[in-house]
Amino acid sequence: MTNEQKKPAKPPAERVARVKPVHPVTGDDGLVRPPWAATDLLLKHYYDTEWGMPIHDERGLFERLSLEAFQSGLSWLTILRKREAFRAAFAQFDPDKVAAFDQDDIARLMDDADIIRNRAKILATINNAQATIRLRADGGLADFIWSFKPPITPMPRTMEEVPTTSAESLAMSKALRKRGFSFVGPTTMFALMEAIGMVDTHLLESHRRGSSGIWAGCGLDLS
Repeated sequence: MTNEQKKPAKPPAERVARVKPVHPVTGDDGLVRPPWAATDLLLKHYYDTEWGMPIHDERGLFERLSLEAFQSGLSWLTILRKREAFRAAFAQFDPDKVAAFDQDDIARLMDDADIIRNRAKILATINNAQATIRLRADGGLADFIWSFKPPITPMPRTMEEVPTTSAESLAMSKALRKRGFSFVGPTTMFALMEAIGMVDTHLLESHRRGSSGIWAGCGLDLS
């Protein structure tokens, strides 16, 4: 058989599976959610009540910034399960208190099995608290972060259409680093933007699409 007569090779099953669209899931309650929020009760509650809702206060944003940094390389469910322990360990994420943590506090945190005992991330959280305090002279953390709100938001139908970075998350990452923050890469910052409603990446059919009130008219007309 000549090369011209050979049938084209079929793509491997792994490649087919990798490009298969991941659609939203309709739960037993009739509500549509992305697959990551469709089964675990803690994730479902978080998705239904908190994820994607605007946060404009300094402490709330410092907590989210810190937890997103701790989540790097891990699942968000792991962070959610340890969230109350994180709050207790980091003085309810009061930037003034965390900024004053000393070597004894670092040792205490490294011995705390209820949180993520990653020394680099612990040091970054203390450092970021100090950077947050410095930002107050220029309007504060909330104004700084929200200044990177994009003019448009994604409109994904499947999980494959949800971006993981953006020009704004890259710009925010660079700007925060210039201000002395760490563990604020563009992917982590895009996750923060999603979590606080700065972008709406709820799938178009999700019952939470548009729930932040920021992106009116960016839903899907299913009529």
